[in-house]
Amino acid sequence: MLIYGLKTCDTCRKALKSLPEARLVDIRAEGMPEPVLRRAAAQFGPDLVNRRSTTWRALSEEDRALAPETLIARQPAVMKRPLIDDGGTLYLGWSDEVRAALVG
Repeated sequence: MLIYGLKTCDTCRKALKSLPEARLVDIRAEGMPEPVLRRAAAQFGPDLVNRRSTTWRALSEEDRALAPETLIARQPAVMKRPLIDDGGTLYLGWSDEVRAALVG
């Protein structure tokens, strides 16, 4: 199981603590694998971008108009986190539903 996020993100840390078998992939340091980003963008569409983040608010209108995968490739911190890949099944965020599906 892989958790794509930021090592400084509190929500990613909570997910990692609840899922000890998972490995955190820091998308700022390691980058986001293009195939995973394409799958996530196809599955979650515009929901993949965290429009409440400080990073989003600092973006220009031109950057905000970019496709989610292009924007995240340029500005990884704008991705909603965590993105969890559990054997090919993708989960976005750390909601009660995601926790129930992954933790039990």
